[in-house]
Amino acid sequence: MTHVDATAALPSLQDLLDPRHQADPYPLYSRWRARTPLARLDEQLMVLTRYDDCAAVLRDGRFGHPEADDPRFAERDRPSLAVLVDDEGHPVRGFLGLNPPDHTRMRALVAQAFTRRRVERLAPRIEQLTEELCTAMERAPGPVDLIEGLATPLPVAVISELLGIPTADRHRMLTWSHAVARALVPDFLLPPGAAEQEARARREFTDYLRELVVERRRAPGDDLLSALVTVHDDDGDALTENELLATCTLLLIAGHETTVNLIGNGTLALLRHPDQLARLRSEPDLIDNAVEELLRYDSPVQLTLRYALKDAEVAGVAVPAGTTLLLLIGAANRDPAAYGRPERLDIGRTPPRHLAFGQGIHFCLGAPLARLEAQIALRTLLARAPRLRLAGEPEWKDHITLRGLSRLPLRLG
Repeated sequence: MTHVDATAALPSLQDLLDPRHQADPYPLYSRWRARTPLARLDEQLMVLTRYDDCAAVLRDGRFGHPEADDPRFAERDRPSLAVLVDDEGHPVRGFLGLNPPDHTRMRALVAQAFTRRRVERLAPRIEQLTEELCTAMERAPGPVDLIEGLATPLPVAVISELLGIPTADRHRMLTWSHAVARALVPDFLLPPGAAEQEARARREFTDYLRELVVERRRAPGDDLLSALVTVHDDDGDALTENELLATCTLLLIAGHETTVNLIGNGTLALLRHPDQLARLRSEPDLIDNAVEELLRYDSPVQLTLRYALKDAEVAGVAVPAGTTLLLLIGAANRDPAAYGRPERLDIGRTPPRHLAFGQGIHFCLGAPLARLEAQIALRTLLARAPRLRLAGEPEWKDHITLRGLSRLPLRLG
């Protein structure tokens, strides 16, 4: 059994929050990985930066999500994965924050409704929406903001139509999504006031969804929410109302926030690597592989938490039960032990494996939809804007977990 080097220069959580690293956190990640790849910041918190270590933890059943009142975990480290509060004030988690067997049962039910076939049927509609949004950007005078013009409205429209949310309510959904996405940030990394804002947004969105669920029970439609309302397994087991509401909240975040970041981050990465942009234009069949490399290169999800539910070890280092592990996905996806020249964008990289969608039992259920939207959006944008170029400095969101742009000014022609 080996031990973490206590004499090495330890990283600080404040480094992660430092605005100076917001535009490019990867040099910081590289220093962490080189100095302390498994950094024990205190008795109960470890930070992992290497691909193999992060992947191993994501696949290992000894690491998971404890109950919020688990006495082995410090107050600050208890999970904040409850996506809504029930009528009695008790937190309710979606399947993302559950362990087997609860996770297995709930994810299986959701997977019956959120099928690959349902996602594939969306392709023509996604193409139509993308063409319409590109047309609107082309008609705008001067530079356009890709985040406002395409990267945000496309996934918002797609997830709204998928869940059956009326067009008139999408602006409210966007506001809720931004606030609720803070549930993916560890409590000890949240800025002041964010938890209260997130809780208020959860309550409002939950109340709204309850009304929709009542309507879908009365008159089911051809949407995912109707399918989730009626889905059941061979034994007749179905989602409870709280489980249904928690699932829809998670689908909102996963189906919108991460895809916005993927389209924005991916476009910026291509523009900053003109050789790769030119290659994708000349070899459009590389689009699927290119999206995987873009997911690796600047992942929309930069970190995640796991908790040692039993005594375990990572790379020979003892991890006692009760330890919180902060997995820096962004660092793992740039690990030189896993990739040749990881700091270089290479849309032909084979294989472009990454941890952007996680691994193991919590692998992102919405990955096929995110991939499809990004493939269509980037392919259409590049085809319609042969002289696409930056028109100003990009601006980044203040979100430590979900890395994405708040503004990306472009000239299309």
